[in-house]
Amino acid sequence: MKENYLKISNLIKAPTVFIYLLAAVLISLPLKYAFGSISCVLFLVVAFSYVFKSKFTYNKALVLPMIFYLLMVISLLWTRDFQSTLVGLKKEAFIFLIPLAFLLIPKLSKESVYKIFRIYSFTMAVYAVYYFINAIFRYVETGNARVFFYHELVTFDLSAIYVSTFASFALFYFILIKNKSVIEQIATLILAVLIALLTSRTLLFIDFLLFICYYIFFSETHKGIKTITVFAVSLFFVFSLLFVSESRERLLTEYDTVLVDNTVDNNKIITGNQKLYDVSVGEAWSSNHFQPNNFLPGVALRVFQTRLFIEMLQEQHILFTGFGFDASQEKIKEKTRQYNLSKGYEEFNFHNQYVQTFAELGLFGFIVLLTILYVNIKNAWDNKSFLHIAFSITMIMLFLSESFLSRQRGVVFFITIYCLFNTISSTPKQEIDIN
Repeated sequence: MKENYLKISNLIKAPTVFIYLLAAVLISLPLKYAFGSISCVLFLVVAFSYVFKSKFTYNKALVLPMIFYLLMVISLLWTRDFQSTLVGLKKEAFIFLIPLAFLLIPKLSKESVYKIFRIYSFTMAVYAVYYFINAIFRYVETGNARVFFYHELVTFDLSAIYVSTFASFALFYFILIKNKSVIEQIATLILAVLIALLTSRTLLFIDFLLFICYYIFFSETHKGIKTITVFAVSLFFVFSLLFVSESRERLLTEYDTVLVDNTVDNNKIITGNQKLYDVSVGEAWSSNHFQPNNFLPGVALRVFQTRLFIEMLQEQHILFTGFGFDASQEKIKEKTRQYNLSKGYEEFNFHNQYVQTFAELGLFGFIVLLTILYVNIKNAWDNKSFLHIAFSITMIMLFLSESFLSRQRGVVFFITIYCLFNTISSTPKQEIDIN
């Protein structure tokens, strides 16, 4: 048995096998969870088979997320919801196991890492085409144009925000290619259209800023072409926000609720013919009582959730410990009932990774999370890798509006790309040619 195992393992060449295994991990993200889990397990099994073949190397960047997970495990000692913490630890196990695997496997070259990104990016373009075709068929059946936008385009379970994040990284991979082939140009356009149709304001804004920064500070393109490109992308950004009906409606709703209340038609929270009245940001922060037919748009909801966290911090004495990993939802439910909001809001988490971490793991967990993000962006800047910089900034900003690490897809996407970037050479270089 042992001899057979050695024969099989000898057929697996490193690091080529890891290129395809890690590409499989990333391209399985938009699929059902079973596919993602199988891909991750396959990578881990092969990686751990190298435990006696490779030299173990210490890497601070990889140890940090492992410490982060250990804090989650330790929180079992004080958690307010033991069962939820236990279930959550299973979901988050990859944030420990994947960095551990990277400490064991042979080091991947920069070229190998970018080959993984290339496979991933083309696959994301293929997914986009599938979403478009599926939406066309559903539109023919229903006549409902909403199937082309937001969660309807990719399903609510998959989430427009997560797919926008996945597609944005792939888009920047293609943007960095200097002399694009026809197929690379098509893939770039397809991903840009997908991101526009998903109408995630956060990702659209982040991508726009990153694109402008790239062309102003990093691109070697001729100045005249830079100007034309920036102008064209700016028009595309404005068009996406103002002339795509779904995006415009969501943007106007957010704009109005900064100051005023409006009637909003939203059947996801309250069913029936009851009119919903949206809550302004000011009311979300200060009102002591709401009505069951009040609706909190995106910004107002996040302001309200942050307010709940501050109140919990004052009332529950969770500064150093938090409630325990994944144990804050019941407290959110209690607060939602206290303020008389619709039951639908009981299911929302804090929608802010920083707040979520502080509420569940206390001050120490919050500091570890900030350290992870700091090390990530520092290494990105030291390596002068714009793709790494784009990933780092996207995560820092996205964590302000999403509890991104509360879902397995978010964990696997973040930790896999984080490990890939932070295990390649740290010698400052220009971006490699990824043609």
